[in-house]
Amino acid sequence: MSDVFTSARLVMRPQRVDDAEALHLAYRDVELMRFWSSGPHASVAETRAYLAARGGPSPWRGWVMTLAGDDTAIGTLAAGEKRPGVVEIGYLLARAHWGQGYAREGVSRLLDLLFREEGARRVFADTDPENDASNRLLRSLGFTLEGVLRGEWETHIGVRDTNLWGLLAPEWLDR
Repeated sequence: MSDVFTSARLVMRPQRVDDAEALHLAYRDVELMRFWSSGPHASVAETRAYLAARGGPSPWRGWVMTLAGDDTAIGTLAAGEKRPGVVEIGYLLARAHWGQGYAREGVSRLLDLLFREEGARRVFADTDPENDASNRLLRSLGFTLEGVLRGEWETHIGVRDTNLWGLLAPEWLDR
């Protein structure tokens, strides 16, 4: 299990409560948070409390993405083992860094960690069907849309369906 891992332009390190100020730029963004499980954060204190609540024992591991040479968080990555060999992932990237390939780079490196280094057999993600950017990213990384779960989530914007995306180890490793 890696605490810190890197890619060409990014360093992924464990998420800390003191990342709240940098991450608040993302967590306060109404458009970005539209498809998140909670609504936009009204204050840095709310973001700090949100991060603190995720700091205890959990099946989820969380990292922040930072640009190499700059320890300021620009986004997050998460992985939660659902059962041996099966891992759910999640990710978020602050708007200022959209369109530069950082989400693709960070998620790709996380997939390498999970499949190549930790031996996962399956990784999955769920996204709102209207989250075009996230759905495009997962498809481009080789994920297969396995189904739509109707009325799966009750969120700040109402009850939402979810796309369920899956990727098997050979599909990633043989790319």
